[in-house]
Amino acid sequence: MEFAGCPGSRMIDRSNEQEEAATATTDASSQLRQWPVQMHLVSPSAPYYQGADVLLSADCVAYAMGSFHAEHLKGKALGIACPKLDEGHDIYQQKIVALIDEAKINTLTVMIMQVPCCRGLLAMAVEAAAKAERQVPIKLQVVSVEGEILQDEWVEI
Repeated sequence: MEFAGCPGSRMIDRSNEQEEAATATTDASSQLRQWPVQMHLVSPSAPYYQGADVLLSADCVAYAMGSFHAEHLKGKALGIACPKLDEGHDIYQQKIVALIDEAKINTLTVMIMQVPCCRGLLAMAVEAAAKAERQVPIKLQVVSVEGEILQDEWVEI
């Protein structure tokens, strides 16, 4: 049966691979430093955002990557969003501008999945950064549905 529609909605079954990999892993502790994490609920004035390195992650990234906490979240303040399913992208942009200008964040890393709809999160971040008075470096990391980093680069604004 041929699949038609968004590539991000295509079914992939990796259960056999994951069962084998799970036996080789150990329990890892959470690196989450704050709550809440969903962009609609975060407050740019919260102390953990002040001068922080911020990770803006698409919702699915942490589920695709077994190493998300240890390798990507550690030492960062977090915001999560889904550019395809969430409403209120203008609110997200306002919050990103406030993170840059008011919280004076140090860096912004945007982690997205390889599916086309996820690019909207990067577009929001870049547009917000262009509206901000301060400039901060933005890093893009694109993650495959298998949890591998496909792209890791600084973004020109």
